[in-house]
Amino acid sequence: MELLLGCGNKRVKIMSPLGANDWTRLVTLDIDPNCKPDVLADIELGLPFADNTFKEIHAYDVLEHFGRQGDYRAFFKHFADIYRVLTPYGFLCGITPRYNGRWAWNDPGHTRIISPFNLQYLNQATYDDQVGKTPMTDYRWLWKGDLRLVYSKNEGESHTWILQAYKDN
Repeated sequence: MELLLGCGNKRVKIMSPLGANDWTRLVTLDIDPNCKPDVLADIELGLPFADNTFKEIHAYDVLEHFGRQGDYRAFFKHFADIYRVLTPYGFLCGITPRYNGRWAWNDPGHTRIISPFNLQYLNQATYDDQVGKTPMTDYRWLWKGDLRLVYSKNEGESHTWILQAYKDN
């Protein structure tokens, strides 16, 4: 199953980490009832799904609307909830504004930057490589998940990326 977070009025699959260009069993989620999602919910309040439900979660131009820049607790809370509902080795596919692009802060609803630099805080191995050697803050006391960046590309005004969930079955 795949989940499209913040589906809006589109149902297009932009990224295909497993090579399938079409949705197999798509579930859509949005806060706006006018978008007619399968699930009407506010992501800020948590995802209303059981653990290990989705092989793929797609979040196109939505994650920058949650939390506040500098609010590390909200950052890790949102990603922990996504991690929770991903199956082991499932994928989170995201598109976010580039940190230095004109849309990063010009949309009044954007409250956070998601970049390759802060995505590294979701990978447990990065802490081992960086903590004590660079200015990287150690959030392992708070972040227990392990999402590894497997694809990252800046395309125009957007940053396109894929994280893979590493967890026990």
